[in-house]
Amino acid sequence: MKDKDIAVGLDIGTTKIVAMVGRNNEYGKMEILGIGKSKSLGVHRGVVNNITQTIQSIQQAVQEAEANSGMDITEVVVGIAGQHIRSLQHSDYITRANSDEVISEKDIDMLCNQVHKLVMLPGEEIIHVLPQEYKVDGQAEITEPIGMYGGRLEANFHVVVGQISSIRNIGRCVKSAGLDLSGVTLEPLASANAVLSQEEKEAGVALIDIGGGTTDLAIFKDGIIRHTAVIPFGGNVITEDIKEGCSIIEKQAELLKVKFGSAWPGENKDNEIVSIPGLRGREPKEITLKNLSKIIHFRVVEIIEQVFLEIKNYGHDEQKKKLIAGIVITGGGAQLKHLKQLVEYITGMDTRIGYPNEHLAGDSDPETTSPMYATAVGLVLNSLEKNQKRAEEVLIEEEEEVPTREQALTEEPLGAPQQEVNQELTEDEQEEEIEQEQTKKPKRHRKNIFEKWFDDFKDFLDNAE
Repeated sequence: MKDKDIAVGLDIGTTKIVAMVGRNNEYGKMEILGIGKSKSLGVHRGVVNNITQTIQSIQQAVQEAEANSGMDITEVVVGIAGQHIRSLQHSDYITRANSDEVISEKDIDMLCNQVHKLVMLPGEEIIHVLPQEYKVDGQAEITEPIGMYGGRLEANFHVVVGQISSIRNIGRCVKSAGLDLSGVTLEPLASANAVLSQEEKEAGVALIDIGGGTTDLAIFKDGIIRHTAVIPFGGNVITEDIKEGCSIIEKQAELLKVKFGSAWPGENKDNEIVSIPGLRGREPKEITLKNLSKIIHFRVVEIIEQVFLEIKNYGHDEQKKKLIAGIVITGGGAQLKHLKQLVEYITGMDTRIGYPNEHLAGDSDPETTSPMYATAVGLVLNSLEKNQKRAEEVLIEEEEEVPTREQALTEEPLGAPQQEVNQELTEDEQEEEIEQEQTKKPKRHRKNIFEKWFDDFKDFLDNAE
């Protein structure tokens, strides 16, 4: 699988592991070539707790995706979530040595590198450093400082932090399954990429991704990520409650939830009853749908209230931080009946169910546009974007090389005055080129801040064998 137009996302969740193969079509939309799904064994609340089982589950999902797409999968982008993920706001600044020069990517890079040196709690490391807005010489609310003059460059950052051991365990599983890790992305960010439109991100929106083990939250405003959080509850605790409350086995509880479950108890009449076969030689059990939806309702309310508390912590009540586009719910848990109405009732905010069809080709299979595949679609999208950027950078480099050869040809002695002009021109051109190089090189480097950490992480995995 050496084709740069093709990418593979691997979503290691608590209930399922999804491997998705996708590529960009001629209209710039994403086509899904194949999908593989396996039951996730060895993952609890987004964290690997059994390496061997996780490796087997990954291999199973990848083999299925290979069979469906007819391609050999060698490298994947992995999503990372779990209760160990936390985010923090941080401000930092640099004083530039030469304020007569305009701010370049190099300066922004220095600033981001500085944030990467933040001292974390023992056993934690920085996953993402996301700049929000900048200040140049005290002038606030600058979104793009490149090309401006100034001595002091300041910025607010959204820093995502995770546990080193959990991240390395995921890396080890992927490597042991015979795959290369081409990148790690925070799952709420991947889901946001798949289901949110640019207008929503501008207006202000909260994305709630209800998975099996965790519920992820990502808040956007003015097109910038403002807040992320992972709540250690998901669809599995609802299944657990049904199992306990109705005294039935887990498999039956899950089926009840999916087929007859509702988050709004008032919808069901008292006489609606479901009969469940009893265990070997025992009488079948009769469960009223009203009781079932009451059990679900209490737990869902708890999850949503936790999420709403995080939205309040971000400062939703302030006028400037108001989320105009409201809430978007995605993930497997979003398929629960009447969930949208309940969320609207609790939060008082506009709510919709997020389907990952924002960037998908029109003829996509309805199954792949289900909310439960939002993270996998987002991971493939992220990977395709990265591949495209790399390809563009290679092209730019090649284009840069061509003029220098032309210069060498034109710099032939054609009489003294002509030569002087040529020299002057070439000096200017050289200066321009140096400036261009200064602004181009860091581009690669800026993207590589995370990739540098990533390379160290890869080296660690290689040496650990």
